[in-house]
Amino acid sequence: MSAPASTTLPVAVIGAGPIGLAAAAELVRRGQPVVVLEQGDRPGASVRDWAHVRLFSPWSELMSPAAVAMLEPTGWRRPDPSTYPTGGEWVRDYLEPLAAVLTEHVHTGHRVLGVARRDRDLLVDSGREEHPFVLHVQRADGSTDRLLARAVVDCSGTWTRPNPLGTEGYPVPGEAPHAHRISYGMPDPARDEPRYAGRATAVVGSGASALTALIALTSAPLWAEGSRVVWVLRRATVGSSYGGGELDELPARGALGQTVRRAVEAGLIEVVTGFRTAAVEGSGSDRVALVATDGRRVGSLDEVVVATGFRPDLTFLSEVRLDLDHRLQAPTRLAPGIDPNLHSCGSVQPHGYDVLAQPEGDLYLAGMKSYGRAPSFLAMTGYEQVRSIAAALDDDLAAATAVELRLPDTGVCGGAGLFDESQPAEGAGGCCGTSAGAQPLTLQRLGSGAPQ
Repeated sequence: MSAPASTTLPVAVIGAGPIGLAAAAELVRRGQPVVVLEQGDRPGASVRDWAHVRLFSPWSELMSPAAVAMLEPTGWRRPDPSTYPTGGEWVRDYLEPLAAVLTEHVHTGHRVLGVARRDRDLLVDSGREEHPFVLHVQRADGSTDRLLARAVVDCSGTWTRPNPLGTEGYPVPGEAPHAHRISYGMPDPARDEPRYAGRATAVVGSGASALTALIALTSAPLWAEGSRVVWVLRRATVGSSYGGGELDELPARGALGQTVRRAVEAGLIEVVTGFRTAAVEGSGSDRVALVATDGRRVGSLDEVVVATGFRPDLTFLSEVRLDLDHRLQAPTRLAPGIDPNLHSCGSVQPHGYDVLAQPEGDLYLAGMKSYGRAPSFLAMTGYEQVRSIAAALDDDLAAATAVELRLPDTGVCGGAGLFDESQPAEGAGGCCGTSAGAQPLTLQRLGSGAPQ
């Protein structure tokens, strides 16, 4: 823990998205000084980028209890908990009102360039934890400043760091030169009709973002005369890429894959499997082709939508001491429960401050950032994470260790460990560790030091 003299300094929360604002609400409710640093010009900047997308979690799972407690005295109207908002509605009806309540704590246009201990770089041991954190911050006008903090909660997410086309983690030859034909998000029907309608588009990826993109591209107004949609998968078969369907405990999430399945069966989507992109090449008339490592080609494409996941930005944490899984870039103690090489069921053991804490005392990764490169993060996971962290920073260890979390099963078992398999292992399905139709594990309480 930091020296007592530093407790008068604020807790620095990086990111004013759903989890960062929830962290601030938890800390303010506990009377803890807090400053939220958001590099965007408005709170919820990343969510605004996909404002047109409807979430597959209902409102009941998208609002932090601490935030609701702060909002209700203001006359704020709680949305119908059973309905599913779009990203834009999440911002308008929840994040913006919450940011307004927290306005004195939230600083937009503040990009964190680096986090360190004051007067100490990564190398120095001597007196390290006696010094507060210093955050090197760039303002919107380009000026820089140093902010002292007693603790840091990194809720910066991963949205701004999409994975490239290449299966080895790097952009492939031709990816940068043809960037005007490549997007790393989800098409917006209200904005992108000129770009996609009646044209040939490949969607590369197999997660919820890819499914959402495929649904948009095979629906009006993006689906029009002349449209061609190609689904490019790295796996040998579509298999579990359709999701758990009726087995998914989030019905709206399960419906994504079933909608795409129907579009495939109707001939609206061409499916290409076992395709590992090695290059992007010009294909005449300013079109492009994807070239696989085995020489196969998906050609005559007007557009490519890359939905291959995200990764955390660790560059501004290079001068603090981290304990991260070498594959996922997630906290080491959390990694086994979220590793997509092992499972994709979506159920994660309850975890709090002790699992997320880094060797650099009073430094925590939370929210999507805590999942590193792993997918399937849900907002309610982050809300429980920051509740526990705030309690720990308030020295309320009883509350910090009383972590409870029950996440909805995806209805899919298996993971990227089956990357080259033609079929999932026999009996796979339902929650990880159970057969299809079996009851998922009910996750209860995890105290400090409990095994993962």
